[in-house]
Amino acid sequence: MSDLPAREIECFLVLAEELHFGRTGERLFISQSRVSQLLKALERRIGASLVARTSRRVRLTEFGAEFLASLAPAHRALVDVIEEAQARAGTMPTPIRVGFQGAVYDSIARAIAQFQLEHPSVSVQLKELPLGDPFSDVLARRIDAAVVLLPVEEPELTTGLVFSRQPQTLAVSADHSFASLDTISAERLAEVTLVPVLGPAPRYWRRVHSLRATPGGAEIRTRGGASTVQEGLSQVASSQAGMIVCAAMAVYNQRSDIRFVPVDGLPDSALGLVWRADRESSRIRQFADAVEAAVVTTV
Repeated sequence: MSDLPAREIECFLVLAEELHFGRTGERLFISQSRVSQLLKALERRIGASLVARTSRRVRLTEFGAEFLASLAPAHRALVDVIEEAQARAGTMPTPIRVGFQGAVYDSIARAIAQFQLEHPSVSVQLKELPLGDPFSDVLARRIDAAVVLLPVEEPELTTGLVFSRQPQTLAVSADHSFASLDTISAERLAEVTLVPVLGPAPRYWRRVHSLRATPGGAEIRTRGGASTVQEGLSQVASSQAGMIVCAAMAVYNQRSDIRFVPVDGLPDSALGLVWRADRESSRIRQFADAVEAAVVTTV
């Protein structure tokens, strides 16, 4: 058997995702012409066309799609074997990159601590995600997993443990007329100007976390905008605007100049651990188990 064409295989796998020679080159830090060279080399090696190209689009051939279905899990398994061997040999710390929205909550912090105790050769690298862009980094493989606000309807992502399912809350300044209430109905949100979440989050996600209308259809006014929780809360504290935040964020961000009022009539918020289905590995599964154990202990 000839040498395994690792670079050609990597190029094909990325091209199968992007279906664009330019974006594939950007991800691999090579030129578009080099992408074409690597693909042609792989096609010659196999003896069949893998990609059909036209002036407007790129698509997999039927043979290419079948090859991808067999290749992708085998490639992922090989990467896992190498990473685990490196970890056992102690020659290279194996990182797992985890994104989070808003804060590393207590249960996640405990999970990370326990995971690192049990897997000392694996380092956990944390990255805060923009509030309004929960999925881009994990979809683009810049991180391995993410703790995000649900819902998640991205077909490329697997949702593991779902936790912290609680009513949503309205953050208002301490002198707001709603600040003394124990709860408000979702329809009363039409009486408040809300700070919207900024970012490229999918529309279905924004419908839950950046409301523009009440469940009954009444329009909700908006003003300003926030890319992070702290940006939003700063605007809330200095004005009569409000902001919808999940209960976990409300608990974590208690401060004297803001009140968090539960809202009846909205879907509960929830957090979930997500990762790319085609990038699932033993490290991710072990980390997911650690998160689940920490959450169960908390409950």
